Amino acid sequence: MKIKAITSSIARIFLVGLLASESPAVAQSTNQFTINQSKSTTMDNQATQTVKTFLSAVQQGDQQTFAALIHPDIQWNQPGTNRFSGKKTSSTAVFQMVGGMFAATANTLSLADIKQVTANGNKVACLIRWRAAQPGGGVLDVNNIDVYTVENGKIIEATVYSEDIAQEDNFWGK
Repeated sequence: MKIKAITSSIARIFLVGLLASESPAVAQSTNQFTINQSKSTTMDNQATQTVKTFLSAVQQGDQQTFAALIHPDIQWNQPGTNRFSGKKTSSTAVFQMVGGMFAATANTLSLADIKQVTANGNKVACLIRWRAAQPGGGVLDVNNIDVYTVENGKIIEATVYSEDIAQEDNFWGK
């Protein structure tokens, strides 16, 4: 334990000495890292906030808010081989898909839980849970990982990964 503490202290002393040196390359490199790290953190925060607002609006049925956060030329990738699967290339196509899902479930489709939201730059990954029931008795209860790409406060791309694609394909049908 003492060796680990001593090694850590030596590393800190070396780093402080290196940073205090008059080497312009080291100082410039260090400053550049700080700037890039700060810019990345700001981008992470903005993208995360956009997606959190979007998901909250979906949960609350606030169509005006979630529609405002989707870019008109969004690229939406819905998994599976069911009637709603495939790539959607506009917000209109996404809204048609979602409208069809609500119709197929007698408006029971719900974003039941937002379990995790994490960002890497302008990409935000979310672990979420969807639930729905069909009038004929079918039940959907599935976790998804959605990955959103955000630019200028709008979601420009979404890729959905289903925990149980067979359940979704069976529930949504052809």
